[in-house]
Amino acid sequence: MSLRNTPLGLVHAVDKEALLTAELRAAIDVHIAKYPPEWKQSAVMPALTLVQDHNGGWLTRELMDAVAAYLDMPETAVYEVATFYAMYDLEPVGRHKICVCNSVSCMLGGAEDLIAHLESTYGVHPGGTTADGKFTLKEFECLGACRHAPAVMIDKGYHECVTPADIDRIIADLD
Repeated sequence: MSLRNTPLGLVHAVDKEALLTAELRAAIDVHIAKYPPEWKQSAVMPALTLVQDHNGGWLTRELMDAVAAYLDMPETAVYEVATFYAMYDLEPVGRHKICVCNSVSCMLGGAEDLIAHLESTYGVHPGGTTADGKFTLKEFECLGACRHAPAVMIDKGYHECVTPADIDRIIADLD
């Protein structure tokens, strides 16, 4: 087992003031302040989330590179985080994100029926966006609500015991 007790740092020779907006830098700095100065890269997940939200729900390579430079870490390390976690999107998405849990409990509780309903009613498949750009449908690996399956996360809100009728009502209320 290997335990890294020093950060994997890389100082980027760029003007950090030019990387991101002042608002984003200030928001990221709040998270950086939670860690010792030499471990500021630990703020990579909140930084990516803030940048993604600011960019309409998705991350470009340029934005990931800016996060890497701002946090003084290798670009590859940022790409690893952004591609590992399903919460990050590397392509444009709809105005809303509908994430249907695909864990065993949710599948047994009706998640497959929800996905089939969304496909037939709205013409969107997992990984796709509706023609009007209203929402992107994603299958998500466990939303942690097994007791109240099936679970669906819409934007940042959780919905449990969701039926096709429930999801239709929720979608109708979006926008």
